Order: sequence, then structure tokens, then C-alpha cells
Amino acid sequence: MTPRLFISILTLLSVLGTFPATAQDAPVTDRSATGGATTLQDILDRQKGLTVDGAYRSDNLGVPDNAAPIENQLGTLGGVSQSDDWRALRYNKADVNVSSRSPAADVLMQDGGMTWLEFRQGPLATYGGWLLLGMLGLLLVFYAIRGKIRIDGELSGHKVLRFPSIERFAHWLLAGSFILLGITGLIQLFGRHFIIPLIGHETFAPMAIAGKWIHNNVAWAFMLGLIMVTVFWIAHNIPNKHDLKWLAVGGGLFSKGVHPPAKKFNAGQKIIFWAVIVLGVSISVSGVSLLFPFELPMFAATFEHLNAWGLPQALGFDALPTTLAPHVEMQLAQSWHAIVAFVFMAIIFAHIYLGSVGMQGAFDAMGSGEVDEQWAKEHHGLWLEEVKASTAAKADVRPVK
Repeated sequence: MTPRLFISILTLLSVLGTFPATAQDAPVTDRSATGGATTLQDILDRQKGLTVDGAYRSDNLGVPDNAAPIENQLGTLGGVSQSDDWRALRYNKADVNVSSRSPAADVLMQDGGMTWLEFRQGPLATYGGWLLLGMLGLLLVFYAIRGKIRIDGELSGHKVLRFPSIERFAHWLLAGSFILLGITGLIQLFGRHFIIPLIGHETFAPMAIAGKWIHNNVAWAFMLGLIMVTVFWIAHNIPNKHDLKWLAVGGGLFSKGVHPPAKKFNAGQKIIFWAVIVLGVSISVSGVSLLFPFELPMFAATFEHLNAWGLPQALGFDALPTTLAPHVEMQLAQSWHAIVAFVFMAIIFAHIYLGSVGMQGAFDAMGSGEVDEQWAKEHHGLWLEEVKASTAAKADVRPVK
């Protein structure tokens, strides 16, 4: 987990109130003098950054049974005041009947929306933007120092099939959909600050609508591509002893003449593969939750498991809340979706760099599917030996007459 991801997660959870122990709890306040209402001490405790138990407000919703009988002159006045009603609505405790039966339709007031918006426009956009720019800057510096990674030997002119057409289709389906999702997602997040000032609201509006449509529908292609590459390549990405040798010398990326042994995928490619699988599954699950609002809540159940494992307590926090309002579920899903997307894009930047301008002959593997034998010998020597052995074995087979 990168430091920026860790900071973003902590910021997200703290601003949405999922880490109640991040601030010191305020001492119990005597509210008898105010009839249970907010006191000056409550205000002072909040100013000091102390956590004030808000139950005195969320539970103070009036007592309808104390109202005067309906036949009395005052009718039913006296049981519940207007402020009691507003508090009940705010804390989603009101007995509300609505004509719409859509999910969460009976939540009429949700005061976490502005906190979520501030996180989205503040830490999320700031840390996420710097993460992408930082990765691009790092790659530029690496290219300026190392230059294009070229093979040490002469090209043999003999091609070896590295990826058949079906595997290349799966790769480009996943890659192409990811690029579209990344671009449209960034437009939705940064459009208000960077695009609208350039082209205006009228021009940006149809762009944002089209981007939303593309994002929602291309997501299915991304998930299909993710399933395909998992099926095709997971067996080749199981770690082995050769990966330690590759990692020990940095894969030869930082020095010439260093060619550690590797099978079809080296240790660096395996790291990329498993990052794609883990982040891809996570971003897909949160994305499906967003595609079907309020239908597939995931964070309350996730928090229950984390609490059961003792992870929050091990980090010094209280147990995570396991009862979340429907809108909070959606806000957490959107925020987590964006955090994972930023980390995902930063990793893919490095993958795109090495697969294009960063390494000679790397693009051929996913372009034509064939690589030069000398390239395969230097970067995937063990795999090349397996291919030659398999080819020789097939050549020795003679048809029975």
C-alpha cells in the first residue's frame, strides 16, 4: 500500500465518521440545566477537537405519548416539537411514509453529503492528482537517466510467438476499456475545476453526460477482459524461485548486460498482474455497487469482517460502524472506487511506459504477438527454452501409417 493511498483511506474514513476514536472522547457533560440540549461545554469540547457523543441530540426526538388527548382544546400539541421532527429527519429516525418505493426513498435528510463532497474535492482530488503527476514525473526522470532499454545482442530476425490472438484480444479489451474508464472518470472528477473554465458549462455538460454513459457501459467490457486475462495467465503468474533472482538485480532494468532468468512472465510482470487482478476486482465490485445504487451495499458487511479480524483495534482505532445509512454506503463506494482508480492508473502508467517507449521490442509482444528470438533470450530465457523444447518434441512426432 502506497503512503498516499494509506493517507487517503484514513482521511476518507475519518471525515465520514468511520473512525470515531481518531479524536479523544470528550468527558460526559451534565445537560440537566439545558433540558438535554447543547451546552457551552459541548461547543468548547468540539472546538478542542474532542469527540462529543451526539446521542443526546439524535435520541432527543420528543415523546408523542406525552401529547394532550385529541379531544382537548390544545389537540395533540406538546408531544413533539418542530425541532424534534427535524432532528428525527436528520438522523434518519423519523417514521416516514413515502409514495416512491425506490431504495432509500424514505431518507429525506442526509447531513453527510457535504462532508463527502469536501473529501471528493479536497483530499481525494489533491492526493490523487499528485499521485498521477508524481508517477509521470518519475518515469520521465527514469527515461532521462536510463533511456530506452535495448537488447544487448543483435536481432536474430527469427520470430517467436509469444501471445496468440485470443490472449492479445483479452489484453487489449482490458487495456482499451481501462483507458476509456480512466479518462471519463477523470473528466467527472476534475471537469468542474479544469475543463469548465476552458470550454464553459454549455460545452462541458454534453461531454460529462457522454462520459458518464461511456463509463457505465464500458465497465462491463473491462470486467470481461479482467476475467479473460485471469483465466489465460494466472497459471503463469504463480511466484517461483526465479522471481527472487529477478528482483535481486532489479530485472536488469537499471543496468546493461544483466539478464536474470524468467519464464513467460518475470517477477515485475507478475507484480503488475496481481495488482491488476486485486485492484480490478475491488474497483469492479465498488463499480457494480454504484451502477445499482442502494441495491448492493458492501461497506457495512466489510466493516463487520474487519472488526471480527481485529484490524481496526490493531491499528489503535475503535471498531468500525456496522450500521450505515444508505447514502453513506454510496458515498463510501464512490470514494473507494476513486481511490483504487488513482492507484490503478499510477501502476498502469509504469506498465504502459515499459510496454512502449521504455523497452525495445516489448510492444511487439502485444502488437503482432511475435518477438525476436534474441529479445526472448535476454528477457525470458527459460520461457524460450520451453518453447524450443515443445517445438522440437512436436517435430519428432511422426504420423502412424
